[in-house]
Amino acid sequence: MSQQPALTPTRIAEVLERTPTSSFVGGRFLGGTAALEVIDPATGAALTRVVDADAASVGAKALDAACAAQEEWAATTPRERSEILRRAYELCHERADDLAALMTLEMGKPLAEAYGEVSYGAEFLRWFSEEAVREPGRFRHAPAADHAVLTTVRPVGPTLLITPWNFPLSMGTRKIGPALAAGCTVVLKPAQKTPLTSLALMAILAEAGVPDGVVNCVVTSDSRTFSSTLMADPRLRKVSFTGSTAVGRTLIEQSAQHVLRTSMELGGNAPFLVLPSADVETAVEAAMLAKFRNNGEACTAANRFYVHSSVAEEFTDRLVERTRQLVLGPGADPATTLGPLIDAAAVDSVQELMADAVERGAKVLTGGGTGEGEGFFHEATVLADVPRDARVQREEIFGPLAPITVLDDVEEMIAAANATEFGLMAYVMGEDLGEVTAVTGRLESGIVAVNLGMASDPSAPFGGVKESGLGREGSHEGLAEYLETTYVRLPL
Repeated sequence: MSQQPALTPTRIAEVLERTPTSSFVGGRFLGGTAALEVIDPATGAALTRVVDADAASVGAKALDAACAAQEEWAATTPRERSEILRRAYELCHERADDLAALMTLEMGKPLAEAYGEVSYGAEFLRWFSEEAVREPGRFRHAPAADHAVLTTVRPVGPTLLITPWNFPLSMGTRKIGPALAAGCTVVLKPAQKTPLTSLALMAILAEAGVPDGVVNCVVTSDSRTFSSTLMADPRLRKVSFTGSTAVGRTLIEQSAQHVLRTSMELGGNAPFLVLPSADVETAVEAAMLAKFRNNGEACTAANRFYVHSSVAEEFTDRLVERTRQLVLGPGADPATTLGPLIDAAAVDSVQELMADAVERGAKVLTGGGTGEGEGFFHEATVLADVPRDARVQREEIFGPLAPITVLDDVEEMIAAANATEFGLMAYVMGEDLGEVTAVTGRLESGIVAVNLGMASDPSAPFGGVKESGLGREGSHEGLAEYLETTYVRLPL
């Protein structure tokens, strides 16, 4: 990756000038009048405009293109698909400066974190380029007959991929990578707040050799019409969605009409448990990453801090000290370590959750303000003495707010951690191996990080339990989500 160039006004203009601004269907950008504003959260002003596609008509065209390309794409060799994905991985790194700039500009994260997402997002393309040539299959003798059991796989078929705004590149590559590796064609619907990174990715995939119609991307403000149009079409065979649990429920209901395969990566409410045996310094460093990475706007972000009373004072003091060192500002500023939130509503939501906790007895130890000047900023905030009935205990925060609840018993900590309908991510801090393994084995969570502030890895299965979702992304399981299994009985 190249040395990070400064995001000067001239450079910003150059990046935007070479970034597509319309939907990508059938191997071409459709063009049209750019009227949908992309807002810079650091200023609240329009960064640029993109074409707001007609959800029904352009969505139908995109599915038509995907269906027309499906048979030929499925017939390509795994090696051919692998090499295309590998080239796309390489191009992401070659275009890292532009991709990182776009993510910072349209979503707000600090530029250093945006570069980190380029590496992370590109890695899904490399991982699934390697998985493409390792499709599963078996041949064995039937136990009770002179027959053979042949098990093969084939691609599910055309897929609808719906991605959120908080990780504009990696949420796309995490879905596109396995779909293409399996031999499925794709219609991508990126978040309307952050379409630019996805459109830049379309150009990269086309240059890498993805055939026309295999990958399509529709930018529209009418998400409801778009998804309902495609999901009502029996040619669509799978939908993969990352976003809120409320929207996920609606999509699952719609998927029943044609019994679509679904992958749902939904909301989170991650508990962060600091056990009696925790090394406090390790726990604080993990907490800073788990809470404030990506401006706190992550479904895996630590949401509820349950700290054992024996280490509570030291942990709280050190967390406050480290939080005060964060630098709030525009993501384009190299000094910034905490950028703006996505919009004004996001700031208001954090404020409401904080106010509710304070009304119920919580204390603001640091932060609490919304910053000064333009843009959608919220200070990194730590709350102490947060009661169990506060809204932050049951609602996803999606911002830089760390609520601490002190508990006297590990059993009580486990019960509090599991007292939610969500189950995506959990964090456990402790040095006693027996204590840690006993706790992790009882947490109702799809992912658990031990003494770490992050666990996401393209080679590992990502997904939740309970109302945090269905299916897994990444690892071997991620490819399986896009494959159907066929059993053939053969006489011997």
